Amino acid sequence: MRLSNKVAIVTGSATGIGQAIAIRLAQEGAAVVVDFVGRPGAADETLAKIKAVGGRAIAVEADVSNPDLVNNLITQTVSTFGRLDIAVNNAGIETKHPFVDFPLAQVQKIFAVNVFGPFLVAQAAARQFIKQTQAKNGTGGRIINISSIHEDLPMPTNSAYCASKGAIRMLTRTIAVELAPHQITVNNIGPGAIFTPIDADVEANPEMEKALMAEIPLGRWGKPEEVAGLAAYLASDEAAYVTGSTFFIDGGMLRQAGAL
Repeated sequence: MRLSNKVAIVTGSATGIGQAIAIRLAQEGAAVVVDFVGRPGAADETLAKIKAVGGRAIAVEADVSNPDLVNNLITQTVSTFGRLDIAVNNAGIETKHPFVDFPLAQVQKIFAVNVFGPFLVAQAAARQFIKQTQAKNGTGGRIINISSIHEDLPMPTNSAYCASKGAIRMLTRTIAVELAPHQITVNNIGPGAIFTPIDADVEANPEMEKALMAEIPLGRWGKPEEVAGLAAYLASDEAAYVTGSTFFIDGGMLRQAGAL
């Protein structure tokens, strides 16, 4: 297993892509901290699925836009498992409005979760990675941000989300260079149309789904498990020389759109 003896945090991993990543990292041998927000027990399904594949995991509730809760997330991780090796910034939110009517409070919330959250988690994780290296019980670390094709591809009525993902692109590139001397790699995964329960409304509308599929050369939805496989690679030693890049997983959608 590629991640034996590693410890990973996956933010927003109670459902969807984050859940798939948490399960895959556990299958690869990592102990996983399932970050969630919301109702008590929201992470129970993810924990049960990790247990079913023989993995180790705990759940910690933490709003990633809150510095104190992020620091507590790191502290609980190290207290339970003794170290931290991988931080996956998956938590994110999206609200659509016409640009001229976009409520400021909504913009601020999107940036708090989608930009400040990854900034805070990456910063706290990097500090822990460096501390471990200085104590000679660590050799760097992995930071993986779940971005979006919309860090490059415009999407009308989704300006705040697109702008937040563009910010993550430059955060990734900048800190990848800055943290490289510490053997810390930083990369983005940019999913396209990945099917999760939140997309049930599109699947239930044949015309909407047909229009979406026409934009994807491979002609199908992506699977959360496919994103998880890419995350597992970037978290592994096989990707030790990979940093500062976005890896799009979109069925060719960006190329067809001519966005790159």
